[in-house]
Amino acid sequence: MYLVCGEALFDFFSEDDAGGQASKVNFKAIAGGSPFNVAMGLRRLGVDSALFAGLSTDYLGRRLRQVLQDEGVRPDYLVDFAAPTTLAMVAVGANGSPHYSFRGEGCADRQLSLAHLPTLGPQVRGLHVGSFSLVVQPVADTLLALVQRESGQRLITLDPNVRLNPEPNIDLWRERIATLVRYADLIKVSDEDLRLLYPEQDPQQVIEGWLTHRCQAVFLTRGGEGATVFSRAHGSWSVPASPVQIADTVGAGDTFQAALIAWLTEHELDSVDGVRHLQRDQIDAMLRFAVQAAALTCSKTGPDLPYRHQLA
Repeated sequence: MYLVCGEALFDFFSEDDAGGQASKVNFKAIAGGSPFNVAMGLRRLGVDSALFAGLSTDYLGRRLRQVLQDEGVRPDYLVDFAAPTTLAMVAVGANGSPHYSFRGEGCADRQLSLAHLPTLGPQVRGLHVGSFSLVVQPVADTLLALVQRESGQRLITLDPNVRLNPEPNIDLWRERIATLVRYADLIKVSDEDLRLLYPEQDPQQVIEGWLTHRCQAVFLTRGGEGATVFSRAHGSWSVPASPVQIADTVGAGDTFQAALIAWLTEHELDSVDGVRHLQRDQIDAMLRFAVQAAALTCSKTGPDLPYRHQLA
């Protein structure tokens, strides 16, 4: 089982109003949040998963819990809070890329504290952390403590997934990411994230610095340009994006992340030792599988992650 840690929320997508009245805005609300999506994506790809998250006891929080139940994500690590559910207002650009505005101050997903740290049994093969739960308190320090405690014992994967709206202090993001990369075995990052974090630095130089710690491979996603892997043992290479008619790119990065973990699990390599001994052809197969999975998500509106039978 893989334990995904972080926020669960609702994405509100604005829709065109047929009436054309400026005083009216129609929205479609879809359950989301990067960690939430990864946990669901793993289940759809056939991997047993759980979500360590704070959920509201309000109407939307109960809907989130119901979605997780319907998808088969284990509820063992969910914690209820009498606080609102975070809302993310999403505007999709002409190229399909989303722009977020979060309403999350004091919301349930931020409330996890050190007192909520779970005891993990041998069934938990690894942990995934990412997105704004890494930097908003108290959940940020809670997840850092969990990663520090479990690093070296279970596979740790990290996706910075930088969102400046909930936490605009980029220095805080840099500091926390610099700490977390010392404990991660595998990192996925987008070119957009690296531009936000280190606008004056060459991405390859940043990634090579990450590989001086315990990390064995960094996967850099580049949107329509495909993806590049940087391996500690085997160097770096790229693969093109899969051709697809893009609806939007919401959830594509989360799909990519879930696919990486799913590939490792399918091949019984989802461990610290398994990742350390990956061969070049195995990393290449994992990379291509993740690119294919992400393309399927881009062909649909919102974070509608693919099922295993949809991937060759």
